[in-house]
Amino acid sequence: MTVSLALPARFCVNTKLVLVASAVFAVLATSQGAKAGEVEPGDSQKQAFIDASLKEKLQCTRRLDYDIYLSGIHTGTMSRTEQWQGKSAVVTSDSEASILGIGTRYRQRAELTWSEATEEWITQAFHQQVSGFRARDMQVEFSDNGRASRVTLDGEVTDYRSAEKALRDVDTLAIEMRRLLLKGRHQFALVRQASDAMEPYQFYVKSPQPSQQTPWGKLTLVPVEQTGAEEVTYYFAPELDYQLIKARYHGILLQGLIELNHYSSSCDSAS
Repeated sequence: MTVSLALPARFCVNTKLVLVASAVFAVLATSQGAKAGEVEPGDSQKQAFIDASLKEKLQCTRRLDYDIYLSGIHTGTMSRTEQWQGKSAVVTSDSEASILGIGTRYRQRAELTWSEATEEWITQAFHQQVSGFRARDMQVEFSDNGRASRVTLDGEVTDYRSAEKALRDVDTLAIEMRRLLLKGRHQFALVRQASDAMEPYQFYVKSPQPSQQTPWGKLTLVPVEQTGAEEVTYYFAPELDYQLIKARYHGILLQGLIELNHYSSSCDSAS
């Protein structure tokens, strides 16, 4: 992503934060693995998680609400809802942020499914709308088991192809991240389909750390560092069904943060 130089720096950073925070939103409701000897479910529990997530008849809904902060100042909110049925899901995301009355709103609806051919979560299609700074209407369809995509951005069509790894929207990337973490992976790579490029990311699982988190109290958070086009650190809580509690965006000028303030789910805790 690039920041328009025609806009004041603080507003450009705020816009970038909302867009990146929406990408961070991708890992809401994902689970987290850990290194040997750290906070980590046993093999049988891991398999139960994986088996439950692949149930043919699984039908449930999750909702997570977050606050957005920019250098310690509250600038907006985010929400994300997952609607699951069997081995497919529809995920809707909505976020807003504003500084001095100038704001950005992000909305996305993504459809994802389980690939029997390669045993991974892949995106079928997604529709993203951004109003305010960097406004856009983006619709993407995927084919060839996620290795090819067709992006329609404000009416202009561009095709992309990934030689090895599947291309994903931010939400499906989160679901696949969860699967890899549950398998006990401590390092892995994923690729996101951005509006004008394919963005590869590397993820590294770090040692857990204690933290006081309102309204849940003392939790153990497991950090996962993302490097690549955007540098983000995600924090997952094993005591809270391995949900994403917070995420920090490491910007050059200002630091962004999202923190969970509400979570509800009708899903099995293992799914």
